[in-house]
Amino acid sequence: MDETIDSVDDSDFERKVIHSEIPVVLDFYADWCGPCKQAESIMNSLSQEYHGKIFFARVNVDNSESTAESFGVHAIPTFIFLEKGQERGRQVGLLAEGDFRTVLKKYFLL
Repeated sequence: MDETIDSVDDSDFERKVIHSEIPVVLDFYADWCGPCKQAESIMNSLSQEYHGKIFFARVNVDNSESTAESFGVHAIPTFIFLEKGQERGRQVGLLAEGDFRTVLKKYFLL
């Protein structure tokens, strides 16, 4: 995984995500999920492009059930867009990189 994408779990979620100074994209995934593996390369690319402007984090639903439950994640990949700890929107399912960029602009007014 690229160094600009952080893994978060139930134990550090609040510190890393809720208290983030910049907008956050959460990628809820599982290691066994094929589309999630495809999403990882897109997240890597976007995290480099928006480094310092958006915090990209991955949450493994198998290891962080409490966090996934608290957000009502029932399908993966699910991407949740947060600003100042508040959900601005979500996307369920894989998107092409260009479409994902459009969604980022919609939720974060980039």
